[in-house]
Amino acid sequence: MISQMKFPQLGRLCLGVGTAFAMSVSCAQAQDVKATLTSLYEAKPVKDVIASLKTDHDRTIDELRTITEIEAPPFKEKTRAEYVLKRFKEVGLTDAALDSVGNVIGIRKGTGNGPTLVVSAHLDTVFPEGTDVKVKEQDGKLFAPGIADDTRGLAVIISWIKALNDHKVETVGDIMFVANVGEEGLGNLLGMKTLFKEHKNIDGMIGIEPGEGDKVLTQGTGSHRYEVSFTGPGGHSFGAFGNVPSAIHAMGRAIGHIGDVQVPADPKTTFTVGTVSGGTSVNTIAGDAKMAVDIRSNETKSLLEAEKNIMAAIEKGVNQENERWRAEDKITFDAKLIGDRPAGTTPTDSVIVSAALQSIALAGGKGQTRAGSTDANVPMSLNIPAIILGAGGKSGGSHSLKEWFDPTDAWKGSQIGFTTVLSMVGVNGVTEPLLKPAAK
Repeated sequence: MISQMKFPQLGRLCLGVGTAFAMSVSCAQAQDVKATLTSLYEAKPVKDVIASLKTDHDRTIDELRTITEIEAPPFKEKTRAEYVLKRFKEVGLTDAALDSVGNVIGIRKGTGNGPTLVVSAHLDTVFPEGTDVKVKEQDGKLFAPGIADDTRGLAVIISWIKALNDHKVETVGDIMFVANVGEEGLGNLLGMKTLFKEHKNIDGMIGIEPGEGDKVLTQGTGSHRYEVSFTGPGGHSFGAFGNVPSAIHAMGRAIGHIGDVQVPADPKTTFTVGTVSGGTSVNTIAGDAKMAVDIRSNETKSLLEAEKNIMAAIEKGVNQENERWRAEDKITFDAKLIGDRPAGTTPTDSVIVSAALQSIALAGGKGQTRAGSTDANVPMSLNIPAIILGAGGKSGGSHSLKEWFDPTDAWKGSQIGFTTVLSMVGVNGVTEPLLKPAAK
């Protein structure tokens, strides 16, 4: 349990000593964070509700097992969503329902005049229908596809709702608890894009993903994904040779040129041709081919520059194949956008980041910031303060059939995230919200 009221970074901040993040935070903001966290830990109702996350640990792990064994393939999250909705209501979140795309949304009202904070975990996993998701235990670890990413997050937010209602904690701001669809792969952040399109009153977001709780995601890595189709006349490998260009050869030339594209190391920008397919038989000049391209960057400008250069590389490869054979029927290509994740950043000197890092410090950790592609990309791209925190507990094998979760002391990470949430929305009679409502 977090019990030590020590704030070394904040205490030294105005003397110019402290962690790198603290050096970028103003003295006034540091003192606000310090005062808020001090007041939270001095208030008995808050101490009790935070302590309850430890006593509720075994039940939370049982809930984790149950949710893990409910399949949630991409675009087929409904059965899991219905279970989570039922649990939201059972633990006291009566204002809860499914939205138009299948997100579970439950609003826990504050006392009024405070911010609206989204607290979320995603429903979907990367695993297709029919995957064996039975939880197996070995050497204290729980093994099952999707058990950490992001089923652990779902179990944690249910435990937070239960704790708040069991202890009758009144927040000042509203908490919008969300179990969302479409975070993984070609889900393309559908759940979050819909949420922020339909709810214009959101002032901040804290998402929960795998992690022990010592890292804060502040950088949203943007990505564009394309399915590129190559089409030509095709023909017999012997009879048509010399008169017909090959769709597969054109794709191969394009891939070679893509491999020569230069991208910056900072902001980190990457690309890959992830899958290829095409052709009819070994003795056919291919009339069709297809590849999937993934382009990522921590900055929108660099993402768009890489995209432009990759499209030019594809066109160059196709032109070379057509020029090689000088045929009347040429290869053409079509690039279809199949994934669009906007890039964004929550500044490290923002109050939401400062509070998260100080909550980690309170627990004896050394907080770090990181980048990644998550649900937080959407609010970040809209300039809404957003971070991703760890759900607590060690995990590994993400996106593999051997994914595992170690529940040992996992409640510690849950406490860190919960403390950060409370500091953002405030507790009635104890603290004012650190997160300020945006001007609407």
